[in-house]
Amino acid sequence: MTAGAIKRRKGKAHFPIATAYDAPFAQFVEAAGIDVVLVGDSVGNVVLGFDETTPVTLESIIYHTQAVARGTTRAHIMADMPFGSYQVSNEDALRSAIRLVKEGGACSVKLEGGRDQAERIRAITGAGIPVVGHIGVTPQTAGLGPGFKMRTHRDRLIDDARSVEVAGAYAIVLEVVDYEISREITELLSIPTIGIGSGPQCDAQVLVLHDILGMYPHSPSFAKRYAEMGSLATKALQTYAQEVRDGVFPPAMQVAERVP
Repeated sequence: MTAGAIKRRKGKAHFPIATAYDAPFAQFVEAAGIDVVLVGDSVGNVVLGFDETTPVTLESIIYHTQAVARGTTRAHIMADMPFGSYQVSNEDALRSAIRLVKEGGACSVKLEGGRDQAERIRAITGAGIPVVGHIGVTPQTAGLGPGFKMRTHRDRLIDDARSVEVAGAYAIVLEVVDYEISREITELLSIPTIGIGSGPQCDAQVLVLHDILGMYPHSPSFAKRYAEMGSLATKALQTYAQEVRDGVFPPAMQVAERVP
């Protein structure tokens, strides 16, 4: 699944994207028919236990991208560029992007920012690496502004979206953007918009795996929990622990291995 193939989905049927951070769940995502997987810096929150995404390192994203690549066969793998991996210079950004592709196995990279990051996008795409933009709420720097509140500055958002497209991005994430503004941006751009908390008019939707499966206790209000795997896991572990305490597991009689 190439970046070009994703770009050609613009204006066609809406398509899903999910995050993954290891081989087994990447395999599950692909088996569900989701052919675009994001290795997000949300790994910092839902896997590594941080309160925010800024502590996530480039090495950590490379490590988790490698695992996702091993767990998939044809899915397009987007890898987040974590905080500090692209802000210093175009050269630094390009080095980070190259590492994500060559070492991590990413098919494309995603970075946060609009007009202010157009140079970085241009530098990375100029080297032949596909880039996904990200505007609206940008978690890496959300603390500098109104936090995680819905973004409603129409002119600024449209300017950021256009700047990202002109710089060469093949798709753009709209995070917690006013629904009407998201619709307008989706109609204006020739590249797919990927919504997260930005309404149904975007070309695609992305959600964090641990929110989808109910494995993270602090899911945002816009995320839909399609299962409660966290509760199921706890119950399974409680049953296992009780069987060990009661002497039920392992069984006293050895179970013969199944012969094919």
